[in-house]
Amino acid sequence: MEVKPGYKQTEVGVIPEEWEVSQLSDHFHIYAGGDVPKHSISNFRSETHPYPIFANALQGQGLYGFTGERRAKANSLTITARGYLGHAEYRDEEFFPIVRLLVLEPSGSLDARFTTFAVNERVKFAFESTGVPQLTAPQVGKYSVAAPPLPEQRAIATALGDVDALLDGLDRLIAKKRDLKQAAMQQLLTGQTRLPGFYGEWEETTLGRIGECIIGLTYKPENIVEHGLLVLRSSNVQNGRLAYDDNVHVNLQVADHLYTQLGDILICVRNGSRALIGKCAVVDSTAVGVTFGAFMSVYRTKHWRYVLHAFQGDSIQRQIRDNIGATINQITNKDMKAFRLRLPPEDEQTAIAEVLTDMDAELAGLEQRREKTRALKQAMMQELLTGQKRLDGFLGVDDDDGQYQHAHRQPGGEDGAPVRVGHTEDRAAGKGFHHTHEQGET
Repeated sequence: MEVKPGYKQTEVGVIPEEWEVSQLSDHFHIYAGGDVPKHSISNFRSETHPYPIFANALQGQGLYGFTGERRAKANSLTITARGYLGHAEYRDEEFFPIVRLLVLEPSGSLDARFTTFAVNERVKFAFESTGVPQLTAPQVGKYSVAAPPLPEQRAIATALGDVDALLDGLDRLIAKKRDLKQAAMQQLLTGQTRLPGFYGEWEETTLGRIGECIIGLTYKPENIVEHGLLVLRSSNVQNGRLAYDDNVHVNLQVADHLYTQLGDILICVRNGSRALIGKCAVVDSTAVGVTFGAFMSVYRTKHWRYVLHAFQGDSIQRQIRDNIGATINQITNKDMKAFRLRLPPEDEQTAIAEVLTDMDAELAGLEQRREKTRALKQAMMQELLTGQKRLDGFLGVDDDDGQYQHAHRQPGGEDGAPVRVGHTEDRAAGKGFHHTHEQGET
């Protein structure tokens, strides 16, 4: 493979000429965490317990608690050495590492934030232990990363960190919107709060009185084909919406009532996981005229716009949990027909459904934006951490004689601060990143 001008072939792949490959041990003091502090630990940060305790875990970035003791320096990174192995986190404050969590304190010319991204994206750890899988400090120190000069490292880390901050903000906003939707359902689906202009009495009824429950299709492995009739299963219901990432098709003709109709509420009624029983989604125009599997049921009613939200509300979800079988994770159609709900007049049903559907649409838009931002970050890591694309001010150029010159930073911020490329919002929307430059581009 021909290497373009300004780039070189190395043990970790093709990188810009001015980038260097070196082992982590050349730039970091690497050591393992110890035991949990016995006499100074709290679940909350305070003046007496200001330092976080981090362990080998991913949830909450491994936060275990807080202590009055400190052992590791700020501007370090940690790598999980047990459990989920090899995940790096940047630590911007002093902390206390425990349970053999590996700490990497900078002692050379690698930026800790840049190295965190590089380890997660570019380093593939091999585990040498024959017992409980784990990483050791000497093992980690032998791994190599490719890195540009320090100013470009910091610029890359800033760009990727900005996208992380945007993702964190979206996560918090989505969680807030979900809480608001849950509160709205609790108020509106029980009649505790009435929308303006509605005063009529509500009907106490059951699902069996206002609709029908239909159990899904049973099929055999030999009925599965590459192209045929789509069978909706539990995997096709994700976050309250239909998804088509994992599909099964069969070569069967089915009874008319087993073909999906617009407004059918597709419900998981049997599953190996109790937590998945009751998850549901409405059949929209993309799924009309297909069928559904035997571990699913369809609830068919003219009140589907309202009942869809009722299925996601506390009352019916509680009835689902109360009726799951003791030995088999399932709810039967008989059980489901007996589920009780309060049904407002049709015009109020419509108004409530519109409010809650609008909230769902807002959530879906935010989740879509989050997925696009995640995809952008992945693309940025793949390209910026290998030098395939360069941030403005850090690119090699051809001189007038066609000779490659090493990268020169454009005039930038105070004290040599790296030049920023676009605003975070622009980069997350796919703007600004186009200001980078392709490998070998002149």
